[in-house]
Amino acid sequence: MRQTVTINLIRHGQTAGNIRKRYIGTTDEPLCREGIAQLMEKEYPKAEAWFLSPMKRCLETAALADKRAERKIIVPDFRECDFGLFENRNYQELSDCPEYQAWIDSNGTLPFPGGEAVEDFKERCCRAFERMTEQIMEENWSVVNAAVHGGTIMSIMERYARPKRSYYQWQVENGGGYALSLETENWKKEKVLYHYRRI
Repeated sequence: MRQTVTINLIRHGQTAGNIRKRYIGTTDEPLCREGIAQLMEKEYPKAEAWFLSPMKRCLETAALADKRAERKIIVPDFRECDFGLFENRNYQELSDCPEYQAWIDSNGTLPFPGGEAVEDFKERCCRAFERMTEQIMEENWSVVNAAVHGGTIMSIMERYARPKRSYYQWQVENGGGYALSLETENWKKEKVLYHYRRI
């Protein structure tokens, strides 16, 4: 087994909803023209495998980032949070919504009305990430990419990265992310990430 594995967590490219600052979770919208152009300007590391959220915006991001990728693994639990009542709406459209004001007043800790509790979302993302690392080590891969969502990346980094930072401090732009250097022996013992950098 390799001593160190590189895992690149990549947030999908922009969608129309992202540009309009909408809560895009279960809405399965594709990349917009600007998002495609943005990704075409970037160069991502070649990987032995891609792990993907099943949402169109992530599948399209991986296809643009690595046209020759052969191994693609869909991970349903990497999908974005279900924003419930807030889904596909932005803060302006929600300004008169009492449930939204209550959620803001809670610093984002309340469950999304009619949607998913943030802690449940974080837990499923982290369970999926641990299963992914197990497969990576079993396959003895050295470089793996994951095209996922901003919330997925924030959940993983909040749980495992050191020094610790709060969930919202791990935000990344569309097409950005983190390159993780996972030390396999330490990971098996401690489940922590000491070495990473912004993509």
